[in-house]
Amino acid sequence: MINIILKFKFFLKLFIFIPIIFYFGKRSYIAYDEGFYALQARWILDKGNWTIPLWFDNYTLDRTIGLQFLIAKSQDIFGRNIFWAYLPTTIAAIVMLFITYKLHEELIDKKYAFVSPLILSTTYLWFDYSHLATQDIIFSSLVTIGIFSLAKIKSRNNKFYILLFGIWIGLAFMMKTFLVAAPLISLLPYLFIKKNFFLTKFFWLGLIIGFIPYLIWTISIDPYLNQNIIFHLFEKFTNLSNKNNFSNPFYYYFWNIPITFLPWSIFSIIGIIFHRSENKDQKFILTFFPLTFILTISLFSTKTPYYPLQISSILTLNSFLGIKYLFNSKRYKSIFIFITSKIIPLFLISIACLYYFFFKNITSLNFKENTYLFIGLILFGLSWSFIEKKNNFKNVLIILIIGPYLLTSFLLGSGLFTDRSRELRETMEYVSSLDIVKNQTIKIDKSGLSNTDSHSKIIRISILTPNLGEGVNSIDELNPGELAWSSETLDKSIKDNPYEILYKHNNLKPWRLILRR
Repeated sequence: MINIILKFKFFLKLFIFIPIIFYFGKRSYIAYDEGFYALQARWILDKGNWTIPLWFDNYTLDRTIGLQFLIAKSQDIFGRNIFWAYLPTTIAAIVMLFITYKLHEELIDKKYAFVSPLILSTTYLWFDYSHLATQDIIFSSLVTIGIFSLAKIKSRNNKFYILLFGIWIGLAFMMKTFLVAAPLISLLPYLFIKKNFFLTKFFWLGLIIGFIPYLIWTISIDPYLNQNIIFHLFEKFTNLSNKNNFSNPFYYYFWNIPITFLPWSIFSIIGIIFHRSENKDQKFILTFFPLTFILTISLFSTKTPYYPLQISSILTLNSFLGIKYLFNSKRYKSIFIFITSKIIPLFLISIACLYYFFFKNITSLNFKENTYLFIGLILFGLSWSFIEKKNNFKNVLIILIIGPYLLTSFLLGSGLFTDRSRELRETMEYVSSLDIVKNQTIKIDKSGLSNTDSHSKIIRISILTPNLGEGVNSIDELNPGELAWSSETLDKSIKDNPYEILYKHNNLKPWRLILRR
Protein backbone atom coordinates (compact mmCIF):
# COMPACT_ATOMS: atom_id res chain seq x y z
CA MET A 1 0.00 0.00 0.00
CA ILE A 2 2.82 2.38 0.91
CA ASN A 3 4.56 1.63 -2.41
CA ILE A 4 1.34 2.44 -4.31
CA ILE A 5 1.02 5.76 -2.47
CA LEU A 6 4.67 6.61 -3.20
CA LYS A 7 4.24 5.80 -6.89
CA PHE A 8 1.09 7.91 -7.05
CA LYS A 9 2.97 10.76 -5.39
CA PHE A 10 5.73 10.48 -7.99
CA PHE A 11 3.26 10.61 -10.90
CA LEU A 12 1.49 13.54 -9.26
CA LYS A 13 4.80 15.38 -9.30
CA LEU A 14 5.09 14.72 -13.02
CA PHE A 15 1.73 16.39 -13.63
CA ILE A 16 3.21 19.59 -12.21
CA PHE A 17 5.22 20.02 -15.44
CA ILE A 18 2.20 19.82 -17.78
CA PRO A 19 1.25 23.55 -17.60
CA ILE A 20 4.80 24.61 -18.51
CA ILE A 21 5.51 22.00 -21.21
CA PHE A 22 2.29 21.33 -23.11
CA TYR A 23 0.23 23.87 -25.02
CA PHE A 24 -2.84 22.77 -26.99
CA GLY A 25 -4.00 26.10 -28.39
CA LYS A 26 -3.26 27.65 -31.76
CA ARG A 27 0.40 27.93 -32.72
CA SER A 28 2.49 29.81 -35.23
CA TYR A 29 6.19 29.94 -36.04
CA ILE A 30 8.78 32.64 -35.98
CA ALA A 31 10.82 32.75 -39.18
CA TYR A 32 14.28 31.97 -37.86
CA ASP A 33 15.12 29.28 -37.15
CA GLU A 34 12.02 27.23 -36.45
CA GLY A 35 10.02 28.46 -39.44
CA PHE A 36 12.93 27.64 -41.73
CA TYR A 37 13.17 24.08 -40.35
CA ALA A 38 9.40 23.60 -40.42
CA LEU A 39 9.29 24.71 -44.07
CA GLN A 40 12.09 22.31 -44.96
CA ALA A 41 10.18 19.54 -43.17
CA ARG A 42 7.12 20.42 -45.25
CA TRP A 43 9.15 20.07 -48.44
CA ILE A 44 10.36 16.65 -47.25
CA LEU A 45 6.73 15.51 -47.07
CA ASP A 46 5.60 17.34 -50.22
CA LYS A 47 8.48 16.19 -52.40
CA GLY A 48 9.34 12.89 -50.72
CA ASN A 49 13.00 13.93 -50.49
CA TRP A 50 14.26 12.75 -47.08
CA THR A 51 17.92 13.28 -47.95
CA ILE A 52 18.68 16.86 -48.95
CA PRO A 53 17.63 20.01 -47.03
CA LEU A 54 15.89 22.25 -49.58
CA TRP A 55 15.17 25.91 -50.10
CA PHE A 56 12.54 25.74 -52.84
CA ASP A 57 14.33 23.93 -55.68
CA ASN A 58 17.85 24.53 -54.37
CA TYR A 59 19.95 22.54 -51.94
CA THR A 60 20.84 23.99 -48.54
CA LEU A 61 24.13 22.38 -47.62
CA ASP A 62 25.16 24.38 -44.56
CA ARG A 63 23.35 22.10 -42.09
CA THR A 64 22.35 18.50 -41.57
CA ILE A 65 18.81 17.24 -42.11
CA GLY A 66 18.51 15.94 -38.53
CA LEU A 67 15.79 18.21 -37.12
CA GLN A 68 13.88 18.55 -40.39
CA PHE A 69 13.78 14.75 -40.64
CA LEU A 70 12.42 14.45 -37.08
CA ILE A 71 9.71 17.08 -37.66
CA ALA A 72 8.68 15.50 -40.97
CA LYS A 73 8.63 12.00 -39.47
CA SER A 74 6.54 13.20 -36.54
CA GLN A 75 3.99 14.79 -38.88
CA ASP A 76 4.13 11.79 -41.20
CA ILE A 77 3.14 9.49 -38.32
CA PHE A 78 0.70 11.63 -36.37
CA GLY A 79 -0.65 14.04 -39.00
CA ARG A 80 0.43 17.25 -40.67
CA ASN A 81 -0.59 19.43 -37.80
CA ILE A 82 1.66 22.13 -36.36
CA PHE A 83 1.32 20.57 -32.89
CA TRP A 84 3.29 17.50 -34.02
CA ALA A 85 6.09 19.65 -35.42
CA TYR A 86 7.00 20.41 -31.81
CA LEU A 87 7.01 16.77 -30.68
CA PRO A 88 10.82 16.26 -31.10
CA THR A 89 11.51 19.40 -29.05
CA THR A 90 8.96 18.45 -26.41
CA ILE A 91 10.39 14.95 -25.98
CA ALA A 92 13.92 16.37 -25.72
CA ALA A 93 12.73 18.92 -23.14
CA ILE A 94 11.20 16.16 -21.00
CA VAL A 95 14.37 14.07 -21.29
CA MET A 96 16.49 17.05 -20.27
CA LEU A 97 14.33 17.65 -17.19
CA PHE A 98 14.63 13.99 -16.22
CA ILE A 99 18.42 13.93 -16.67
CA THR A 100 18.67 17.13 -14.61
CA TYR A 101 16.79 15.29 -11.87
CA LYS A 102 19.22 12.37 -12.10
CA LEU A 103 22.22 14.74 -12.12
CA HIS A 104 20.96 16.33 -8.91
CA GLU A 105 20.70 12.87 -7.34
CA GLU A 106 24.18 11.96 -8.51
CA LEU A 107 26.05 15.17 -7.69
CA ILE A 108 24.15 16.64 -4.73
CA ASP A 109 21.61 14.38 -2.99
CA LYS A 110 18.27 12.65 -3.50
CA LYS A 111 16.30 14.67 -0.97
CA TYR A 112 15.59 17.74 -3.09
CA ALA A 113 16.35 16.28 -6.53
CA PHE A 114 12.92 17.25 -7.86
CA VAL A 115 13.71 20.92 -7.27
CA SER A 116 16.35 21.21 -10.01
CA PRO A 117 14.12 20.24 -12.98
CA LEU A 118 11.48 22.64 -11.65
CA ILE A 119 14.04 25.43 -11.53
CA LEU A 120 15.26 24.55 -15.03
CA SER A 121 11.73 24.55 -16.46
CA THR A 122 11.14 28.08 -15.17
CA THR A 123 14.33 29.69 -16.46
CA TYR A 124 13.65 32.08 -19.32
CA LEU A 125 16.20 30.55 -21.73
CA TRP A 126 15.08 26.94 -21.31
CA PHE A 127 11.37 27.83 -21.25
CA ASP A 128 11.72 29.88 -24.43
CA TYR A 129 13.59 27.28 -26.48
CA SER A 130 11.59 24.33 -25.20
CA HIS A 131 8.69 25.88 -27.13
CA LEU A 132 10.61 26.44 -30.36
CA ALA A 133 10.84 23.83 -33.11
CA THR A 134 14.62 24.18 -33.34
CA GLN A 135 17.64 21.95 -32.74
CA ASP A 136 18.78 23.68 -29.57
CA ILE A 137 16.87 21.83 -26.84
CA ILE A 138 17.53 18.49 -28.58
CA PHE A 139 21.25 19.24 -28.77
CA SER A 140 21.38 20.50 -25.18
CA SER A 141 19.51 17.41 -24.00
CA LEU A 142 22.17 15.21 -25.64
CA VAL A 143 24.97 17.23 -24.03
CA THR A 144 23.26 16.82 -20.63
CA ILE A 145 23.03 13.06 -21.21
CA GLY A 146 26.76 13.07 -21.96
CA ILE A 147 27.57 14.94 -18.74
CA PHE A 148 25.37 12.60 -16.70
CA SER A 149 26.89 9.47 -18.22
CA LEU A 150 30.38 10.85 -17.54
CA ALA A 151 29.48 11.48 -13.91
CA LYS A 152 28.24 7.89 -13.60
CA ILE A 153 31.47 6.38 -14.93
CA LYS A 154 33.37 5.31 -11.83
CA SER A 155 35.40 2.54 -13.43
CA ARG A 156 35.77 0.56 -16.66
CA ASN A 157 33.01 -1.72 -15.39
CA ASN A 158 30.33 0.95 -15.93
CA LYS A 159 29.80 -0.36 -19.46
CA PHE A 160 26.34 1.11 -20.06
CA TYR A 161 27.40 4.68 -19.21
CA ILE A 162 30.64 4.36 -21.18
CA LEU A 163 28.54 3.24 -24.17
CA LEU A 164 26.11 6.13 -23.57
CA PHE A 165 28.92 8.68 -23.46
CA GLY A 166 30.09 7.48 -26.87
CA ILE A 167 26.57 7.54 -28.35
CA TRP A 168 25.66 11.12 -27.47
CA ILE A 169 28.63 12.59 -29.36
CA GLY A 170 27.54 11.25 -32.75
CA LEU A 171 23.89 12.12 -32.23
CA ALA A 172 24.84 15.65 -31.13
CA PHE A 173 27.02 16.02 -34.24
CA MET A 174 23.99 15.13 -36.38
CA MET A 175 22.11 17.98 -34.72
CA LYS A 176 24.68 20.80 -34.55
CA THR A 177 27.81 19.38 -36.23
CA PHE A 178 31.02 21.04 -35.01
CA LEU A 179 29.36 22.82 -32.10
CA VAL A 180 29.75 19.52 -30.23
CA ALA A 181 33.40 20.53 -29.78
CA ALA A 182 32.48 23.22 -27.21
CA PRO A 183 31.27 20.88 -24.42
CA LEU A 184 33.96 18.31 -25.25
CA ILE A 185 36.75 20.90 -24.98
CA SER A 186 35.25 22.16 -21.72
CA LEU A 187 35.23 18.61 -20.33
CA LEU A 188 38.85 17.85 -21.31
CA PRO A 189 40.33 18.15 -17.76
CA TYR A 190 37.64 15.82 -16.44
CA LEU A 191 38.04 13.45 -19.39
CA PHE A 192 41.78 13.28 -18.68
CA ILE A 193 41.07 12.10 -15.13
CA LYS A 194 38.74 9.39 -16.44
CA LYS A 195 40.83 8.63 -19.51
CA ASN A 196 40.89 4.87 -18.91
CA PHE A 197 37.39 4.40 -20.30
CA PHE A 198 38.63 5.54 -23.74
CA LEU A 199 40.49 2.24 -23.92
CA THR A 200 37.31 0.19 -23.62
CA LYS A 201 35.50 -1.21 -26.65
CA PHE A 202 32.19 0.09 -25.27
CA PHE A 203 33.17 3.73 -25.77
CA TRP A 204 34.19 3.16 -29.38
CA LEU A 205 31.11 1.02 -30.01
CA GLY A 206 28.95 3.83 -28.61
CA LEU A 207 30.77 6.38 -30.77
CA ILE A 208 30.06 4.29 -33.89
CA ILE A 209 26.39 3.80 -32.94
CA GLY A 210 25.98 7.54 -32.34
CA PHE A 211 27.42 8.42 -35.74
CA ILE A 212 25.27 5.90 -37.66
CA PRO A 213 22.51 8.47 -38.53
CA TYR A 214 25.14 10.90 -39.82
CA LEU A 215 26.99 8.21 -41.80
CA ILE A 216 23.76 6.97 -43.42
CA TRP A 217 22.83 10.51 -44.34
CA THR A 218 26.25 11.49 -45.71
CA ILE A 219 26.36 8.33 -47.86
CA SER A 220 22.81 9.02 -49.14
CA ILE A 221 23.49 12.66 -50.03
CA ASP A 222 26.94 12.12 -51.55
CA PRO A 223 25.76 11.19 -55.10
CA TYR A 224 24.02 14.57 -55.40
CA LEU A 225 27.10 16.64 -54.52
CA ASN A 226 30.40 17.50 -56.16
CA GLN A 227 32.20 17.10 -52.82
CA ASN A 228 31.43 15.39 -49.54
CA ILE A 229 28.90 17.14 -47.31
CA ILE A 230 31.49 17.49 -44.52
CA PHE A 231 33.24 20.19 -46.58
CA HIS A 232 30.00 22.20 -46.86
CA LEU A 233 29.37 21.84 -43.13
CA PHE A 234 32.93 22.90 -42.36
CA GLU A 235 32.52 25.94 -44.59
CA LYS A 236 29.52 26.99 -42.49
CA PHE A 237 31.58 26.47 -39.33
CA THR A 238 34.39 28.58 -40.81
CA ASN A 239 31.95 31.38 -41.61
CA LEU A 240 30.62 31.31 -38.05
CA SER A 241 34.18 31.39 -36.74
CA ASN A 242 34.87 34.62 -38.60
CA LYS A 243 33.22 37.98 -38.12
CA ASN A 244 29.57 37.94 -39.21
CA ASN A 245 26.14 39.34 -38.29
CA PHE A 246 26.12 37.26 -35.10
CA SER A 247 29.57 38.31 -33.93
CA ASN A 248 29.62 39.87 -30.47
CA PRO A 249 32.28 41.11 -28.03
CA PHE A 250 34.16 38.66 -25.82
CA TYR A 251 32.15 39.74 -22.75
CA TYR A 252 28.77 39.05 -24.44
CA TYR A 253 27.90 36.02 -22.28
CA PHE A 254 28.88 37.75 -19.05
CA TRP A 255 25.75 39.89 -19.32
CA ASN A 256 23.65 37.70 -21.61
CA ILE A 257 23.64 34.56 -19.44
CA PRO A 258 22.48 36.38 -16.26
CA ILE A 259 19.60 37.90 -18.26
CA THR A 260 18.53 34.79 -20.16
CA PHE A 261 18.79 32.60 -17.05
CA LEU A 262 16.38 34.78 -15.05
CA PRO A 263 14.99 34.55 -12.43
CA TRP A 264 17.63 32.16 -11.07
CA SER A 265 20.81 33.87 -12.31
CA ILE A 266 22.05 35.36 -9.05
CA PHE A 267 21.55 32.08 -7.17
CA SER A 268 23.49 30.20 -9.83
CA ILE A 269 26.39 32.64 -9.70
CA ILE A 270 26.49 32.38 -5.90
CA GLY A 271 26.41 28.59 -6.14
CA ILE A 272 29.39 28.54 -8.52
CA ILE A 273 31.43 31.01 -6.46
CA PHE A 274 30.70 30.01 -2.88
CA HIS A 275 29.89 26.31 -2.92
CA ARG A 276 32.80 24.24 -1.69
CA SER A 277 33.07 20.52 -2.21
CA GLU A 278 35.68 17.83 -1.69
CA ASN A 279 33.87 15.65 -4.24
CA LYS A 280 35.94 15.87 -7.45
CA ASP A 281 32.95 14.97 -9.67
CA GLN A 282 30.90 17.76 -8.14
CA LYS A 283 33.80 20.22 -8.31
CA PHE A 284 34.63 19.58 -11.96
CA ILE A 285 31.10 19.33 -13.33
CA LEU A 286 29.40 22.03 -11.26
CA THR A 287 32.23 24.57 -11.11
CA PHE A 288 35.03 24.06 -13.64
CA PHE A 289 32.90 22.79 -16.51
CA PRO A 290 30.46 25.75 -16.79
CA LEU A 291 33.24 28.30 -16.35
CA THR A 292 35.44 26.60 -18.97
CA PHE A 293 32.47 26.29 -21.30
CA ILE A 294 31.62 30.00 -21.04
CA LEU A 295 35.26 30.87 -21.75
CA THR A 296 35.31 28.50 -24.74
CA ILE A 297 32.18 29.89 -26.42
CA SER A 298 33.32 33.44 -25.62
CA LEU A 299 36.39 32.85 -27.81
CA PHE A 300 34.12 31.86 -30.73
CA SER A 301 33.21 34.79 -33.00
CA THR A 302 29.52 33.89 -33.33
CA LYS A 303 27.68 34.37 -30.07
CA THR A 304 23.97 33.70 -29.63
CA PRO A 305 21.71 33.54 -26.56
CA TYR A 306 21.00 29.83 -27.02
CA TYR A 307 24.58 28.46 -26.94
CA PRO A 308 24.57 28.44 -23.09
CA LEU A 309 21.55 26.10 -23.17
CA GLN A 310 24.12 23.31 -23.09
CA ILE A 311 25.04 24.17 -19.50
CA SER A 312 21.56 25.17 -18.32
CA SER A 313 21.12 21.97 -16.30
CA ILE A 314 24.45 22.61 -14.56
CA LEU A 315 23.51 26.23 -13.87
CA THR A 316 20.25 24.93 -12.42
CA LEU A 317 22.07 22.69 -9.95
CA ASN A 318 24.21 25.65 -8.97
CA SER A 319 21.05 27.70 -8.41
CA PHE A 320 19.92 25.14 -5.86
CA LEU A 321 23.33 25.23 -4.17
CA GLY A 322 23.25 29.04 -4.20
CA ILE A 323 19.85 29.11 -2.48
CA LYS A 324 21.05 26.56 0.06
CA TYR A 325 24.19 28.59 0.75
CA LEU A 326 22.27 31.84 1.28
CA PHE A 327 19.68 30.17 3.50
CA ASN A 328 22.36 28.64 5.74
CA SER A 329 24.57 31.73 5.78
CA LYS A 330 24.51 33.72 9.03
CA ARG A 331 25.94 36.68 7.15
CA TYR A 332 23.70 36.79 4.07
CA LYS A 333 20.45 35.09 5.08
CA SER A 334 18.73 38.29 6.23
CA ILE A 335 19.72 40.11 3.04
CA PHE A 336 18.55 37.14 0.98
CA ILE A 337 15.14 37.05 2.73
CA PHE A 338 14.71 40.84 2.52
CA ILE A 339 15.48 41.07 -1.22
CA THR A 340 13.39 38.05 -2.23
CA SER A 341 10.41 38.86 -0.01
CA LYS A 342 10.34 42.66 -0.29
CA ILE A 343 12.41 44.19 -3.11
CA ILE A 344 11.66 41.71 -5.90
CA PRO A 345 7.87 41.46 -5.19
CA LEU A 346 7.60 45.25 -5.11
CA PHE A 347 9.55 45.53 -8.35
CA LEU A 348 7.48 42.86 -10.17
CA ILE A 349 4.11 44.21 -9.02
CA SER A 350 5.14 47.77 -9.94
CA ILE A 351 6.31 46.70 -13.40
CA ALA A 352 3.09 44.71 -13.94
CA CYS A 353 0.84 47.63 -12.96
CA LEU A 354 2.81 50.24 -14.92
CA TYR A 355 2.73 48.11 -18.04
CA TYR A 356 -0.90 47.00 -17.83
CA PHE A 357 -2.44 50.35 -16.96
CA PHE A 358 -0.18 52.74 -18.89
CA PHE A 359 1.86 51.07 -21.64
CA LYS A 360 0.01 47.98 -22.90
CA ASN A 361 -1.57 49.90 -25.78
CA ILE A 362 1.80 50.58 -27.38
CA THR A 363 2.38 46.83 -27.91
CA SER A 364 0.76 44.43 -30.37
CA LEU A 365 -0.37 42.04 -27.63
CA ASN A 366 -4.08 41.26 -27.46
CA PHE A 367 -6.32 41.32 -24.38
CA LYS A 368 -5.65 37.69 -23.46
CA GLU A 369 -1.86 38.03 -23.77
CA ASN A 370 -1.78 41.26 -21.75
CA THR A 371 -4.05 39.87 -19.04
CA TYR A 372 -2.13 36.61 -18.65
CA LEU A 373 1.17 38.50 -18.51
CA PHE A 374 -0.22 40.87 -15.89
CA ILE A 375 -1.66 38.10 -13.70
CA GLY A 376 1.54 36.03 -14.01
CA LEU A 377 3.76 38.90 -12.83
CA ILE A 378 1.39 39.79 -9.98
CA LEU A 379 1.23 36.18 -8.76
CA PHE A 380 5.02 35.87 -9.01
CA GLY A 381 5.48 38.96 -6.84
CA LEU A 382 2.79 37.99 -4.33
CA SER A 383 4.10 34.45 -3.89
CA TRP A 384 7.65 35.58 -3.08
CA SER A 385 6.28 38.09 -0.58
CA PHE A 386 5.32 35.13 1.64
CA ILE A 387 8.98 34.23 2.25
CA GLU A 388 9.82 34.73 5.92
CA LYS A 389 12.93 34.28 8.00
CA LYS A 390 11.19 31.69 10.17
CA ASN A 391 10.42 29.46 7.15
CA ASN A 392 12.40 26.24 6.96
CA PHE A 393 14.52 25.45 3.92
CA LYS A 394 11.88 23.27 2.28
CA ASN A 395 9.19 25.95 2.53
CA VAL A 396 11.54 28.61 1.15
CA LEU A 397 12.31 26.37 -1.83
CA ILE A 398 8.61 25.77 -2.47
CA ILE A 399 7.74 29.48 -2.33
CA LEU A 400 10.71 30.43 -4.52
CA ILE A 401 9.62 27.94 -7.20
CA ILE A 402 5.88 28.77 -7.05
CA GLY A 403 6.44 32.34 -8.28
CA PRO A 404 8.32 31.58 -11.53
CA TYR A 405 6.16 28.47 -12.01
CA LEU A 406 2.95 30.51 -12.02
CA LEU A 407 4.45 33.14 -14.33
CA THR A 408 5.69 30.59 -16.89
CA SER A 409 2.38 28.70 -16.74
CA PHE A 410 0.44 31.88 -17.52
CA LEU A 411 2.91 32.88 -20.24
CA LEU A 412 2.47 29.52 -21.94
CA GLY A 413 -1.31 29.73 -21.61
CA SER A 414 -1.30 33.22 -23.14
CA GLY A 415 0.25 31.95 -26.39
CA LEU A 416 3.15 34.42 -26.25
CA PHE A 417 5.68 31.58 -26.45
CA THR A 418 3.72 29.40 -28.86
CA ASP A 419 1.62 31.64 -31.12
CA ARG A 420 4.56 33.90 -31.92
CA SER A 421 3.27 35.17 -35.26
CA ARG A 422 -0.36 35.46 -34.22
CA GLU A 423 -1.31 38.43 -36.42
CA LEU A 424 0.17 36.86 -39.54
CA ARG A 425 -1.48 33.51 -38.69
CA GLU A 426 -4.89 35.16 -38.35
CA THR A 427 -4.43 36.93 -41.69
CA MET A 428 -3.40 33.70 -43.41
CA GLU A 429 -6.42 31.91 -41.95
CA TYR A 430 -8.59 34.45 -43.78
CA VAL A 431 -6.59 34.04 -46.98
CA SER A 432 -7.02 30.26 -46.77
CA SER A 433 -10.80 30.70 -46.51
CA LEU A 434 -11.03 32.54 -49.85
CA ASP A 435 -12.81 30.47 -52.51
CA ILE A 436 -10.18 31.21 -55.13
CA VAL A 437 -7.45 29.83 -52.85
CA LYS A 438 -9.17 26.57 -51.93
CA ASN A 439 -7.63 23.63 -53.78
CA GLN A 440 -5.46 26.05 -55.75
CA THR A 441 -1.68 25.89 -55.73
CA ILE A 442 0.10 29.13 -54.84
CA LYS A 443 3.61 29.62 -56.15
CA ILE A 444 6.35 31.90 -54.78
CA ASP A 445 8.10 34.57 -56.83
CA LYS A 446 11.67 34.17 -55.61
CA SER A 447 12.78 37.48 -57.15
CA GLY A 448 10.99 39.17 -54.24
CA LEU A 449 13.48 37.73 -51.73
CA SER A 450 15.40 40.98 -51.61
CA ASN A 451 16.00 41.48 -47.89
CA THR A 452 15.70 39.93 -44.45
CA ASP A 453 12.15 41.19 -43.89
CA SER A 454 10.77 39.74 -47.13
CA HIS A 455 12.66 36.50 -46.48
CA SER A 456 11.26 36.23 -42.95
CA LYS A 457 7.70 36.89 -44.06
CA ILE A 458 7.69 34.44 -46.95
CA ILE A 459 8.94 31.63 -44.71
CA ARG A 460 5.94 32.07 -42.40
CA ILE A 461 3.54 32.69 -45.28
CA SER A 462 4.73 29.57 -47.11
CA ILE A 463 4.20 27.35 -44.06
CA LEU A 464 0.63 28.64 -43.69
CA THR A 465 -0.20 28.45 -47.41
CA PRO A 466 -2.67 25.54 -47.84
CA ASN A 467 -1.33 24.34 -51.21
CA LEU A 468 2.23 25.51 -51.61
CA GLY A 469 3.57 25.42 -55.14
CA GLU A 470 7.06 25.70 -56.63
CA GLY A 471 9.25 28.75 -56.60
CA VAL A 472 9.43 30.76 -59.83
CA ASN A 473 12.23 33.10 -60.85
CA SER A 474 9.77 35.82 -61.90
CA ILE A 475 6.01 36.29 -62.30
CA ASP A 476 6.49 36.10 -66.08
CA GLU A 477 6.83 32.33 -65.64
CA LEU A 478 3.25 32.07 -64.34
CA ASN A 479 0.62 30.56 -66.65
CA PRO A 480 -2.85 32.11 -66.99
CA GLY A 481 -5.01 31.26 -63.98
CA GLU A 482 -2.04 30.59 -61.66
CA LEU A 483 -1.62 32.24 -58.26
CA ALA A 484 1.58 33.44 -56.63
CA TRP A 485 2.94 35.38 -53.71
CA SER A 486 4.62 38.43 -55.21
CA SER A 487 6.61 41.23 -53.62
CA GLU A 488 5.64 44.92 -53.67
CA THR A 489 8.90 45.66 -55.47
CA LEU A 490 7.24 44.23 -58.57
CA ASP A 491 4.44 46.84 -58.74
CA LYS A 492 5.51 48.04 -62.18
CA SER A 493 5.55 44.52 -63.60
CA ILE A 494 2.06 43.88 -62.26
CA LYS A 495 0.68 47.12 -63.72
CA ASP A 496 2.24 46.54 -67.13
CA ASN A 497 1.11 42.93 -67.45
CA PRO A 498 -2.10 40.94 -67.14
CA TYR A 499 -1.91 40.45 -63.36
CA GLU A 500 -4.45 41.09 -60.64
CA ILE A 501 -3.75 41.67 -56.96
CA LEU A 502 -6.17 39.38 -55.14
CA TYR A 503 -5.20 40.16 -51.57
CA LYS A 504 -2.81 42.36 -49.65
CA HIS A 505 -2.51 43.23 -45.98
CA ASN A 506 -0.01 45.03 -43.75
CA ASN A 507 0.62 41.80 -41.84
CA LEU A 508 1.83 40.17 -45.07
CA LYS A 509 3.81 43.15 -46.33
CA PRO A 510 5.79 43.20 -48.63
CA TRP A 511 3.99 40.14 -50.10
CA ARG A 512 0.66 40.13 -51.94
CA LEU A 513 -1.36 37.36 -53.53
CA ILE A 514 -1.62 37.84 -57.29
CA LEU A 515 -3.39 36.09 -60.17
CA ARG A 516 -2.25 35.91 -63.76
CA ARG A 517 -5.33 36.39 -65.93
